[in-house]
Amino acid sequence: MRKIGLFPGSFDPFTKGHEVVVRKSLSLFDEVIIGVGVNSKKTYMYDLEKRIEHINSLFKEDENIRVEAFESLTVDFAKEIGANIIIRGLRDSKDFQYEKSIAHMNKDISGIETVFFLTDQKYSAINSSIIREIDKNGGPIDAFVTNPHILV
Repeated sequence: MRKIGLFPGSFDPFTKGHEVVVRKSLSLFDEVIIGVGVNSKKTYMYDLEKRIEHINSLFKEDENIRVEAFESLTVDFAKEIGANIIIRGLRDSKDFQYEKSIAHMNKDISGIETVFFLTDQKYSAINSSIIREIDKNGGPIDAFVTNPHILV
């Protein structure tokens, strides 16, 4: 049985920390699907097509990684694509507390487990909200986002 992991998120933008989590997860999974979640009630800084193009540019050499958009519950999307595990990244203990609750609920409603990967310590302060604020105000984000020019 192929091990397929789903790494879901809004990825507005996809950071170097996210990139580390995906690369680490490749050691455990035959295929990693990066699911770019779409919430109609949420306003995004970067449009969906640009976010997907950006993520694809980072993994264009990796045949066992693909990127797909989804609008459903994460566990429903996981079932739809045949993913047996949800992948989540952790920066600190606050992330763990938040993600643990979601992982328990996902397991209760679907039976799908979640695995956690720590991002590299040098990226633990990177936060998509802060990056958006820096970018909105004309600051450089290339220390936090690989190939940020694609998002423009």
